[in-house]
Amino acid sequence: MTELPNIDNELFHQPSLDEFQSNFFQNHPPKILLLYGSLRKRSFSRLLSEEAERLLKTMGCETRFYNPSGLPLVDDAPETHPKVVELRELAEWSEGMVWSSPERHGAMTGLMKTQIDWIPLSVGAVRPTQGKTLALLQVSGGSQSFNAVNQMRVLGRWMRMITIPNQSSVPKAFLEFDDNNRMKPSANYNRVVDVMEELVKFTLLTRSFSTYLTDRYSERKESAEELSQRVNQRLI
Repeated sequence: MTELPNIDNELFHQPSLDEFQSNFFQNHPPKILLLYGSLRKRSFSRLLSEEAERLLKTMGCETRFYNPSGLPLVDDAPETHPKVVELRELAEWSEGMVWSSPERHGAMTGLMKTQIDWIPLSVGAVRPTQGKTLALLQVSGGSQSFNAVNQMRVLGRWMRMITIPNQSSVPKAFLEFDDNNRMKPSANYNRVVDVMEELVKFTLLTRSFSTYLTDRYSERKESAEELSQRVNQRLI
C-alpha cells in the first residue's frame, strides 16, 4: 500500500462480511443489567427500571438489578469493597445494560454517576463494557427534559458501549405510576416498550460479533501492557 506509507500492512485489516458469516449467533437469553440512580423509598427511576425489567423478561432476557445503597464514593474506599466488587461482577456478567436516572439540578444524579465511575474502563488490557449494548431512561418531576439521558449517552460512548438510538424520558413521573407502583398505560409507557424492544434486538444482533466489531488497528499495534497503561484511570 504505497499510497498509505504510515500503515503497518501486517496489522491492517479490510473489514469483510466473511467475518460475520464465520461466526454463529449465540442463542442463550440476553443478559441485561439494570442500574438506577435514586435511593428514595419510592424511587421513580427504580420503578421505571422495574417496569423495563418486566418487559425484558417477557422478551426472553435474563436480568439482574444492582442496588446502589451502600456504594461508597469513588476513591473513598478500596476496589475490594463488597459493593464495588458486586457491581463490577455484574457489569462483567452482562451483555447489555439499562441506566435509569432522575434528572436533578439539570443533570443525572451523583449516585448514577458514581455507579458508572466505579465500573473500570479497563482490567489489564480488557475493557469490561466495550461492545456491550446500553439503553437510557430518565424520569423528571416536571416537564420533559433530556439532560440526563444526553449526559448518560456521552458516558456510554466513553465506556465504548453500543448505546441504542432510542431513549425514554418520562416527565412528571409521579403521575405515571399507580398505587401499586405500576406504570400506567400512556404514550410514555409505549416508548419504554420501544426502547426495551430495541435494546434486545441490538443485543441479539451484536453480542456474537462484539470482539470483531471492537477490534481496532491502533490497539493491534499496541502491546497489552501499553494498552493497559494508556487506558488505566488510576494513573491519572
